Amino acid sequence: MQRRFFLTGATALTALFTAGPSLALTKASAQALIDQLSKDILSVINTGKTGAPLYKEFDKIFGKYAPVSAIAKKCLGPIWNSTSKSDQKAYVRAFRGYISRKYGKLFREFIGSTINVKSAKAVKSGYLVKSRVKLASGSPFAVDWQVYERNGKTQFYDLYLEGTSMIKSERIAIGIMLDKSGGKVSRLIPLLKKAG
Repeated sequence: MQRRFFLTGATALTALFTAGPSLALTKASAQALIDQLSKDILSVINTGKTGAPLYKEFDKIFGKYAPVSAIAKKCLGPIWNSTSKSDQKAYVRAFRGYISRKYGKLFREFIGSTINVKSAKAVKSGYLVKSRVKLASGSPFAVDWQVYERNGKTQFYDLYLEGTSMIKSERIAIGIMLDKSGGKVSRLIPLLKKAG
């Protein structure tokens, strides 16, 4: 896999919360979440699925492990607050499909690879879990996961590919699409449905 392609394509999932790590969230539970998430990702991509069947599996993974609505809202930015409820719902659905397609394609490059969870450290948003991806061919690289606990559920909120935040990258990507849509979320939604 071309590392440049991977980093360029990793354009989401980083808001840092002001509260400290939840008492219910521990270093061990944060690491366990990412360990299981990594296994699920590798299990899906090693089936050899491509296209719609692969994206459907990634949609399930994102829905299980990440607060997709919160991530979608963060990536859209301040305009979310002035967007109608119906457009908010339509945008989140389109965003979920977009993310599933985009990262389904990217993670498919991990076929035959391993993901090893190395450590975790407390940060003001929860825990930052560090992992290492060893590709079937090519140099290994770092993937870090921001994990938090919300409403009693442990989830990952952001993903850092060699230091590049998915959420920051996706905010830029969606911002560009929003500009092309004249600042109208209703016009952004069709673009998201085709993107990824």
